Amino acid sequence: MVPLSARANGTKATILVVDDSPAMLRYLRLLLEIDSYQVETASNGADALLCIRQGCSPAVVLLDVQMPGMDGLKTLRRLMKLQPDLNVIMCSGVDDPAKIRRATLLGAKAYLTKPVQHLYLSAAVERCLDSIRMEPAETSSHGRVITLPPRAGYDSN
Repeated sequence: MVPLSARANGTKATILVVDDSPAMLRYLRLLLEIDSYQVETASNGADALLCIRQGCSPAVVLLDVQMPGMDGLKTLRRLMKLQPDLNVIMCSGVDDPAKIRRATLLGAKAYLTKPVQHLYLSAAVERCLDSIRMEPAETSSHGRVITLPPRAGYDSN
């Protein structure tokens, strides 16, 4: 399955995956490469910041919340200072409403709960890429974050 964004313009978006687990990095890389994305990886927040400072220009950053040293929220804050328009998807094994709220306030576009399912990952990445293609007035979703899978007790009405 090739995402619409890759088919539409013939180029592959670059996704930076930041996770302290080598197994999770491999898994997420595999899922994203199946969808025809270019994938860069970093094993911690400091490496992710260094990657950005050295010229890596990802369309989307997939960022683990719980990492030793600089956790995902601190990394998110610093990434957004470097590139305020960066599309960041947070990823965590814990469905913590307080962390989701904090990530949203810091600028995260989506929050995925581990174990990450391919369908949800693809949907979150496509949502971020769609926001890049839209005019700024169409993407006034600041303060709203997509949480996948939907949280228990979620009512869409």
